[in-house]
Amino acid sequence: MKKKIAILLSLVLIIGVFYGYTLYTRIYSTNVTENTAIFIPTKANFDQVIEIVKPHIKDVNGFIWVAKKKKYHQSVKSGKFDIKQGMNNNSLVNLLRSGKQSTVNLTFNNQDSLEKLSGRLAEQLEIDSLTILTALTDRTFLAENNLAPQDVLGIFIPNSYQVYWNTSAEKLRDRMLREYKKFWNEERMAKAKALNMTPHEVSTLASIVQKETSKVSERPIVAGLYLNRLRDGWALQADPTIIFALKQKNGQDFNVKRVLTADLTIDSPYNTYKNTGLPPSLISMPDISSIDAVLNPKKHDYYYMCASVTNIGAHEFARTLAQHNVNAAKYQRWISKQGINR
Repeated sequence: MKKKIAILLSLVLIIGVFYGYTLYTRIYSTNVTENTAIFIPTKANFDQVIEIVKPHIKDVNGFIWVAKKKKYHQSVKSGKFDIKQGMNNNSLVNLLRSGKQSTVNLTFNNQDSLEKLSGRLAEQLEIDSLTILTALTDRTFLAENNLAPQDVLGIFIPNSYQVYWNTSAEKLRDRMLREYKKFWNEERMAKAKALNMTPHEVSTLASIVQKETSKVSERPIVAGLYLNRLRDGWALQADPTIIFALKQKNGQDFNVKRVLTADLTIDSPYNTYKNTGLPPSLISMPDISSIDAVLNPKKHDYYYMCASVTNIGAHEFARTLAQHNVNAAKYQRWISKQGINR
């Protein structure tokens, strides 16, 4: 009898050890196979989570078992979660259950319309472009912040921002407005005031500077040129504003590589050949270098500029119309040789 009891106890012990080992391995053995990020949509259920996690773990059943023991399946959290190679089920479920998601590095620059901006943001976040566009043009938001729809592009300062992947369109919009107000600190506000310009006017001119030259080193010179014209009551005569007006008339996909003399007569508030002063709103999204170029312009007595034919991408600057006409004639001959007619 003693021998039988001993055998039975041994069997129980073996079974217990085996069961304990099985539980331990399910909970604590490494399961995640790679360093990666998983994205769990808002309102996702546990079955969806399983499909999202499955490609990155070895033991799906073990994950499911631990998740249910910890009741994660009853309260799925959405967001972006960074998982690490070698994580066990316990750590993985704890991370997902905690809701401690990682941020995404949100970037944007040079979008020239709210539609394009919304599309760019939607590429990086859970929300779709239409939802973003609706939030940006919400009447209550515009009224509370004294914004017109065409002004909204100006509150987006191109940079990198850490945001949650599942952030709402409204929270994103409000965050960008806070960043805009932070950008316009006392120093920048003082510089704008010294130019007798509002931040909106600075950004509007910066959007023209942005389109005029891709050379950051040239932007303070171009800004100084346009400020000279504004100061003296001259029309800006900026070709980028003509291109913007043509695209408004013909559609954003209308391709313009060459501004024609006939284009200069277009009836538009953005025609800076016919109208003096700044156009009513931005024509593109200026980056920080363009805004700061307007706030810190190069002081000179240039009034004219023309694309250079000897230093492609740069410009020739002139003080007088006679000097400018020589530069313009060279450019017109060069661009015709390239076969660029529109």
